[in-house]
Amino acid sequence: MAGLVPAIHVFYADYKQDVDARHKAGHDAGENVMSSAVSPLAPTNVPDMPEIAGVRLATAEAGIRYKNRTDVLLVLFEPGTTVAGVFTKSKCPSAPVEWCRANLKSGKARALVVNSGNANAFTGKNGRASTKLTADTTAKAVGCKAGEIFLASTGVIGEPLDASKFAPVMASLNERAQAGDFAAAAKAIMTTDTFPKVATATAKIGKAKVTINGIAKGAGMIAPDMATMLSFIFTDAAISAPALQALLKDGVTDTFNAVTIDGDTSTSDTLMMFATGKAKDCPKIARASDPHLKAFKKALQAVLADLSEQVARDGEGARKLVEIVVEGAASKASARKIAMSIANSPLVKTAIAGEDANWGRVVMAVGKAGEPADRDKLSIWFAGIRVAHKGMRDPSYDEAKVSAEMKKPEIFLKVALGMGKGRDRVLTCDLTKEYIAINGDYRS
Repeated sequence: MAGLVPAIHVFYADYKQDVDARHKAGHDAGENVMSSAVSPLAPTNVPDMPEIAGVRLATAEAGIRYKNRTDVLLVLFEPGTTVAGVFTKSKCPSAPVEWCRANLKSGKARALVVNSGNANAFTGKNGRASTKLTADTTAKAVGCKAGEIFLASTGVIGEPLDASKFAPVMASLNERAQAGDFAAAAKAIMTTDTFPKVATATAKIGKAKVTINGIAKGAGMIAPDMATMLSFIFTDAAISAPALQALLKDGVTDTFNAVTIDGDTSTSDTLMMFATGKAKDCPKIARASDPHLKAFKKALQAVLADLSEQVARDGEGARKLVEIVVEGAASKASARKIAMSIANSPLVKTAIAGEDANWGRVVMAVGKAGEPADRDKLSIWFAGIRVAHKGMRDPSYDEAKVSAEMKKPEIFLKVALGMGKGRDRVLTCDLTKEYIAINGDYRS
């Protein structure tokens, strides 16, 4: 597919069997859990997720919401680890988001705790008390300050989180944590995801070889205004917290912030990055503008792009991955707004689900975006075939040819506005009956 990351790496060997078991367990317990069917858009290549020096991970079953599946992740960091983060711009953020924002100022991290099944959002004073109890419990087990603990939660909004469930498993998590188990980590943070999302890359900083690993979760309530539902990046590079923050903020612009599933921004959106500084002979980087970071920036961008595309591929009920390119706009910002207007249109998304190259719906989405556009300069392509030109159906339009292309699992949609040099690209998916089924009974 034009413009997509060429090699998407994800591991879910033996994963369907694991999902089926959880699905049956949840059904027996009368709970709504993820679908037993792995998305048909799921990547197939499996990466060798290397260890990151200074990072250890462990997962456990705490019974937060799901039965017979891991739902808590603990990540431990060696002293000296720096941290950066970007979070939802929602005016109704979760308690963990508020906790992380406050602690991010120190730039230091010793542990990350993530739970699935309950977002600890819209939970009032009880939510804040839960974050403090979780952090205090973890700090005691790890042997550090509560302010060095970072938290993230995902799942149902509005339900109280019983943080006392962390205490029985925290000591064991701390003892069992080991390097390299990113497969288990990716599985433990999922909710309606149908496959775990991971990515890895290496780069040189000076003469030192450094590694970047990332995990993510997200399949619905995805229209990021910073990052995605949850994503965590780990590296053994030695980068100061301010530099790490600048790199991360810049990195999300054309990756996670250019993905939408349903137009809804979560209360819990969290993307954090941790740098242990344990790579052998790695020079200490103080500024994001340091020329030594040239290769590192490219590698980080590749990891973020990889993970964000996997989120689009796992959109709830998705059967089509859709890449939308808008060019000839008044500016890049204008192109982004128009592309998002198209990507978030239920009419466009359902037409694609029905394998209908309905350019009329694309015209509608362009027109409602509120950006500079001229109907009589507008051209539209589906799968590289021009279907509309200069404000009307293309004279050479061939319904049969376009229909054949629309049956493919990956759809490329391009719009040329003829207004300027602005260009942008976003990813989305189609909108199917399965999306309604998943969300119609998500809480009940």
